[in-house]
Amino acid sequence: MFKMATKDLDLASLRIDRSFQHGKSPRRSRTRRKILIGLVLALVFATAIMFLKDLFDPAVEVQLATAALTSPSQTKSVLTASGYVVARRKAAVASKGTGRLVLLNVEEGDQVKKGQLIARLEDDDVVAARESARQSLLVAEADLYDAKTSFERMRILLKQGLIAQVEYDVAEARFKRVVASIDVARFALKEAEVAVDNTRIIAPFDGTVLKKNADVGEIVAPLAGAASSKAAVVTIADMSSLEVDADVSEANITRVAPEQQCEITLDAYPQQRYPGYVTKIVPTADRAKATVLVKIKFKEYDQRVLPEMSAKISFLTCRKRQWPLAPGARLSTKLETIAQWKCR
Repeated sequence: MFKMATKDLDLASLRIDRSFQHGKSPRRSRTRRKILIGLVLALVFATAIMFLKDLFDPAVEVQLATAALTSPSQTKSVLTASGYVVARRKAAVASKGTGRLVLLNVEEGDQVKKGQLIARLEDDDVVAARESARQSLLVAEADLYDAKTSFERMRILLKQGLIAQVEYDVAEARFKRVVASIDVARFALKEAEVAVDNTRIIAPFDGTVLKKNADVGEIVAPLAGAASSKAAVVTIADMSSLEVDADVSEANITRVAPEQQCEITLDAYPQQRYPGYVTKIVPTADRAKATVLVKIKFKEYDQRVLPEMSAKISFLTCRKRQWPLAPGARLSTKLETIAQWKCR
């Protein structure tokens, strides 16, 4: 009996406690259960708040629309015309002299300043003529000293009665002839200097070289009479004076007024619109095309705008402006003043 009891006690001590499997204790299990219940309650509480917010604060309905960029020419245009970009200051620079081109300092696109040397013609003959005229002037001035001294001497001797009147007249004539020859030599020197200057081709104003018309070695003549000669050496334009010449139909010219606002669109850049205004309506019509020339000036433009580019001009609407009238003005004067208007 004692042996059986001891055996049962030993077996009870070897029994495994299932509550401690996998490192879990009853206390830790209860803690995790409380955390899970708390998370569920928090989720339910958040869902209830969102539901009540939507119930008492309904969402605002938003309407979607497509935005489009419009320009004044699309809403205020009264007339459209076509034309070309031109430079108000443009010159085909040539020489007044005739000769072979020996120097050309510029190329297309170069910037030039007023007075800058653009080209030079062969000038050996005119330079030699200028030096000859300068030496002739020096000889005439040297003769002047001798003639004047002799004339003064003869005048004193004539007063003393030591010479005849004819000798005095000869000295006086020689003195006057020398004075006249000095004037002739000075004019000859001036002419020779002008001839030398004519072989220098100078820029008449600040601008940009648009075209080179002649090359080194070619003959340049003022009127280009020969088939192989050139009249202009280069063509330059002032790029700050660009404007647009537009042909407006005679039937629509009444829609155009001085200083009327415009939008200019170049065919090369159809997405870019340049603001402008009417500067002049040429007071004559083209009989062949039945159009009137209208000049439009750019308010602002960039370096992409070049002469001879095709352009389209949209003339914008404008309101008539009545100018103040002087008290007591005649009816005809009032009518003329009211009829005058400008577009700002």
